[in-house]
Amino acid sequence: MPNKKYKIAVIQLNLNDVAENNLKKCISWVRDAAAQGAEVISLPELYSSHYFCQSEDVDNFALAEPLYSTSFIAFSELAKELGVVIIVPFFEKRMAGIYHNSAYIIDTDGTEAGLYRKMHIPDDPAFYEKFYFTPGDLGFKNNPTKKGNIGTLICWDQWYPEAARITALKGAEVLFYPTAIGWHPQEKEQYGENQYGAWMNVMKGHAVANGVYVAAANRIGLEQYLPNTPGIEFWGASFICGPQGEILAQASHDKEEILIAEVDLDLQENVRQNWPFFRDRRIDAFGDITKRAID
Repeated sequence: MPNKKYKIAVIQLNLNDVAENNLKKCISWVRDAAAQGAEVISLPELYSSHYFCQSEDVDNFALAEPLYSTSFIAFSELAKELGVVIIVPFFEKRMAGIYHNSAYIIDTDGTEAGLYRKMHIPDDPAFYEKFYFTPGDLGFKNNPTKKGNIGTLICWDQWYPEAARITALKGAEVLFYPTAIGWHPQEKEQYGENQYGAWMNVMKGHAVANGVYVAAANRIGLEQYLPNTPGIEFWGASFICGPQGEILAQASHDKEEILIAEVDLDLQENVRQNWPFFRDRRIDAFGDITKRAID
């Protein structure tokens, strides 16, 4: 029988360090989350390194790892030891010249419950991801685990209602968004509040429109690894919300934290029964959504 209730967690961290240190740090924080009762635990995007996409530099491809190597081995053993599900976002080297921004979903027995490759790839100042990442080719997925049905999207995917909708329609009870988003320090005073607010609002909207739980795991800290540049100030503010967009747990902008909240499938069903958005979808009229523009 599926679990009617289970606890999920997002871990908010400063990850501006080398891979070995970040791995040790994340393992320790996952242990702490499990000790606090979390059963499904997500790390932030590209957990193993600083956010290297601030520049276009071929040397950064050395940060990538092949499938089922360092990260999978370490967190597979940890998931099995602790009996928890772990979402591990990492820089995937698929082959020479093809790299992805990916995430493992590792089940409680240490096996792979799913692999997600980021579908939407940004190219903004200091977020030069198109230089590094091939767009995902595995589609939007629900990943059944021994704790629940988990959907994983990554960062820039946050802005696309189609991604959330398809993942929810496939059966995901929770949408996890491992994330690396922040302010350009020189813009923060003028635009910062609106940027952060839009980020929160769009994901809360996905929760409401699809009757799902949403959990976003962001970084914190100023990452200024390039000399003579302002860097990026990651704004933290990780959160978990329920199927009506209600905030269940909210992190600060500048502290390392674990957020934990309970998924209640009876509540989710009740919300969907009272707000039957899936029932009333006019799928006969949505054909144009697959066009780039409706000219």
